[in-house]
Parts: sequence; structure tokens; C-alpha cells
Amino acid sequence: MQTITKVFATYDQAERAVTALEAAGIASSEISIVTNDKNGKHQADYGAVSEAGTGIGIGAALGGTAGLLTGLGLMAIPGVGPVVAAGWLASTAVGAMAGGATGGIVGSLVSSGLDDDEAHVYSEALRRGGTLLSVRADDDEIDLVHATLDHNIPFDPEQLGSDYRKAGWTRFDPNSEAMDTKPSDNTRN
Repeated sequence: MQTITKVFATYDQAERAVTALEAAGIASSEISIVTNDKNGKHQADYGAVSEAGTGIGIGAALGGTAGLLTGLGLMAIPGVGPVVAAGWLASTAVGAMAGGATGGIVGSLVSSGLDDDEAHVYSEALRRGGTLLSVRADDDEIDLVHATLDHNIPFDPEQLGSDYRKAGWTRFDPNSEAMDTKPSDNTRN
């Protein structure tokens, strides 16, 4: 089994990818989504977020969508703030934070199979308003998952990291403020 993770500019792009993955037969239990909610778009659906790092609300329903997206819940990730999340990656992050484990979102992404640099870039993208989508795929599903995710135009992690570094960013630091720079259109696959 391999984990494939991508980051999208918007929740809507990732939502379309989740819907397509589920329609193609990928089990929702193998898909995780985490989207930044710094503007409070989803907070009305879940109520207040707990203090950063405690994690709360996994399992709340968001509208009438089938599959994974019905399990979205609100939680807080240190350095990122409020997020709406569902799936095994969200559960891993909540467990790590509740147990006081170090690494937070970066550690969760590394333990899911991302290399350290990509985990830092993706964590920063999440902090800046992006949406993470991770899929655990069997060998016979890998090409399908890649094609489905790429069809929905995720960011290119190398270009995204390069753009961040040009603006002075070095790596994700949960104690620093997010920079306001947005990725350029050429950071998409």
C-alpha cells in the first residue's frame, strides 16, 4: 500500500477529487482530507474550535454529501489554526496532539509517507489556506489515484516550495505567523 498526498488551492477542488475517487471505487476509509478554516467558512456547522492542539469534533456531518465528506469535523492544528478534517490522517493528527507528541501536522505527514521537505511545504500550504488530500492506495489503484488527483489540478510541491523560499520562508514553524504570499498559477501540476 502506498500513500499519495496532494495539496489543492481550494476545498472545492479537493472535494471534486474525493467524489471522483469514491465513484471510482476507492474506499472512503482510505481517503483523508484536511482543509484550512481560518476564515470560519465551516465553523458555523461545528461550533467553536477547541484550544489549539486538542482536536475536537471529528465525525460531525457537513450537509448531504455521501462517503468521506459526511464525516468532516472541526479541529485545531498548532501553527495552522482551525481546520475541517476527515479520515485516517485527521485521526492520526488528533491522536498525536492529544498525546502531546511532537511534530504535529508535519510529523503526521512524514509518518504517512511524505518526505520531510514535502511535509513542511504541504503544512505551510495548509496554513496559507490550502486543502490536503491523502489517499492510501493498493498497488493496482496507484495509477487511478494519481490520475484522479492530477485531473483536479493540485499544486506541484517542488514549485510551491520554491515559491515559498523566494518569499523568505524556510520551513513550517507552528510558532510563526503565516506569510500572506499566495502560490502562483505555475505551481499547479
